[in-house]
Amino acid sequence: MKRSTSDATAAPTNRREVLGLFGAGAALSLWPRASRAQDGDEPDEASVLRDPDAPVLGNAAGDIAIVEWFDYNCPYCRKLDPELQQVVHDDGKVRWVLKEWPILGPVSVVAARMALACKYQDRYAKAHDALIGTSSKLTEPRIDELLAEAGVDVDRARRDLATNAKAIDKMLARNDSQARGLRFRGTPSFIVGKFRVPGVLTMAQFEQVIADARKAKTAK
Repeated sequence: MKRSTSDATAAPTNRREVLGLFGAGAALSLWPRASRAQDGDEPDEASVLRDPDAPVLGNAAGDIAIVEWFDYNCPYCRKLDPELQQVVHDDGKVRWVLKEWPILGPVSVVAARMALACKYQDRYAKAHDALIGTSSKLTEPRIDELLAEAGVDVDRARRDLATNAKAIDKMLARNDSQARGLRFRGTPSFIVGKFRVPGVLTMAQFEQVIADARKAKTAK
């Protein structure tokens, strides 16, 4: 089923509103101790946070994970990306897990598949930055152009995509299944630590949620 970008789920404006968002259930405070995989619906914690095939930026050994579901054609994802990169960089201990969720049409699927294919030449981060950083609507020729400008061997990426198509498509299917299981309605959507954040936050709000996630982790 096609979904829209985050109804620009309007970002709360202060810490009280962020915490109120948690209390109201728009963000779940913690996963239950027992795995939810048995429910056949909501994904378990390990499958979301530790998918070995999911690209990871930031600090791969970080103490807190931010997991982002995004679409390269999503304007909110594009607008948020520089600020989120800054938060991750400034913190230094965040493991940023990226989950392509191409819900805005066939070209979004092409972009996601090509970005994931770039992992095989160790150019995923470059590909991601190029595709999320553009201000124009993506087309297949524009995807190739952006990747080439970022130093990606586009011909090799296409060969790697053909060779690894089954694994890449399985990853996209897992991302979609997890997003649906977590009741996300659009992009971008996030897990921060064990907090579920369906929508856009400001830099200060992300910093606060990261701090709260750390407190929740140490309080276990």
